[in-house]
Amino acid sequence: MDQSDFEAELRREGYQIFYGGLKAGEVNPDHPNDWDARVMVIGEEITLTRAGKVENFRVGDSCAVAAGEMHAEHVGPQGVAYIAGRRAAAR
Repeated sequence: MDQSDFEAELRREGYQIFYGGLKAGEVNPDHPNDWDARVMVIGEEITLTRAGKVENFRVGDSCAVAAGEMHAEHVGPQGVAYIAGRRAAAR
């Protein structure tokens, strides 16, 4: 899926879209979010750890993180740029 397809899918699914990034080597320890998130990497790389499983994401890779799901983020040595979608958690 390319960037424009990803953005179109986010819109169809009711996500608010924004562009962001994190600095090289940044670490966000285990935490949950109050929203559902979908992310596509558009520059460099990031590693997510969820339920003890480590996943690496590079340019073109995407993932979803459900509201309340514990996860940690470890940014690669060049930083990371991404497109993200946020949506209020289903109640």
